[in-house]
Amino acid sequence: MDKMEFSKLKGRKVIADFTGGEITSDAGCLLIKEIDNKLKITQTIATAINDKRNSSKVKHKTLSLVRQRVYAMIQGYEDLNDHHTLRHDTAMQTAVAVDNSLSSSSTLCRFENSIDRDDLVNMSKQLVELFIASFKRSPKELILDFDATDDTLYGNQEGSYYHGYYRSYCYLPLHVYCGKELLVNYLRTSNLDPAKHTLAILKLLIVRIRQAFPKVKIIFRADSGFCRDKIMRWCEQHDVQYITGMSSNNRVKAYGKTWLSQAAQVFEATKEKQRLFHEFTYAAKTWKHLGRRVILKAEHTSKGSNPRHIITNIEGDPQALYDKLYCARGDMENRIKESQLDLFSDRTSCNALYANQYRLLVSAIGYVLINEVRKHALAGTKLASATCGTIRLKLFKIGALITKNTRKIKLHLSSSYPDQDLFKYAVARLCAG
Repeated sequence: MDKMEFSKLKGRKVIADFTGGEITSDAGCLLIKEIDNKLKITQTIATAINDKRNSSKVKHKTLSLVRQRVYAMIQGYEDLNDHHTLRHDTAMQTAVAVDNSLSSSSTLCRFENSIDRDDLVNMSKQLVELFIASFKRSPKELILDFDATDDTLYGNQEGSYYHGYYRSYCYLPLHVYCGKELLVNYLRTSNLDPAKHTLAILKLLIVRIRQAFPKVKIIFRADSGFCRDKIMRWCEQHDVQYITGMSSNNRVKAYGKTWLSQAAQVFEATKEKQRLFHEFTYAAKTWKHLGRRVILKAEHTSKGSNPRHIITNIEGDPQALYDKLYCARGDMENRIKESQLDLFSDRTSCNALYANQYRLLVSAIGYVLINEVRKHALAGTKLASATCGTIRLKLFKIGALITKNTRKIKLHLSSSYPDQDLFKYAVARLCAG
């Protein structure tokens, strides 16, 4: 075995090699196993997949394949090639609930490329069912945040198109969150209207949520890319409230000219940022509607005029609706960043579109699991509002020496691990009867 030699310490050689044996850097993945055992999240998702393999030749069950891919993603291993050696990690095997080698990267690759449209639809439905099951009692209000983001591509993936706004070849996945709860991760090509398929998904969500919670108040919230007459008209017809951004045009600018001028005059006199709110009724010629409520934020700063418009069917003070309700949607962008940066939802490097959608759903399942750990094991701790990446670093990436025999598997966690009390607390919360 090749040895690596580092700079000396007080005359002593510092040498390293990879002959340590049963040592893991992922002991914290057992916490994921515990929350998954309680809530049966990967089991629920696995049952939605139609295994097309020859059962007489199957060594690794669908559930094991799903768990292996999801747990590894949570631990920071986004590449299938990582499983070439990761499959022999005892901590990962224990989390997945097998006592021998996990599946190879080639087996995982074949599996994700076997996923078809029906599998993806069924998995997506189960994500919504998991969201509904997370409530112990019927909620009074749910705000569904819709947003799209770019997923840059670097190869010849199926459905790859150049997007002028993002200036790259990319996908344009649609995300739906309710607070920190993820409901939908839907992969779309980028040659579409940003709001494409939004109404169809919104209808499905509303119908299912109202089956579970008949009296719940539902609000559709999104930016100006989702300001579409069909969406707003459907919401009005089905007792759904909406609040979205709205792009400006000459007519809209004319309605707010007086207020913008007033804000500019006060700024010139005081040299302090000015924010004035005004509302008016507006209807585009293409709308099948007499007029809808538009709220203007007439803002003027040292950089000049900065008008913003939102459109809504919700009653209330214009400034409160803008500041407290509409602007709160910005938190969803943090959730999307977690999905992309911490859980690699943009690792869509497969050739096939459906295989890439599966990867997006693997990332979604990973997010759901970490969010459940955040809720059940970290409430009241310093990680109660931490990002997925921080939770991974602080709680899941722990070094341990592993010993095992026929009776037990023992993980000797690092004595210098700085968050031992936090880890013990999380274990107590998740492993309680």
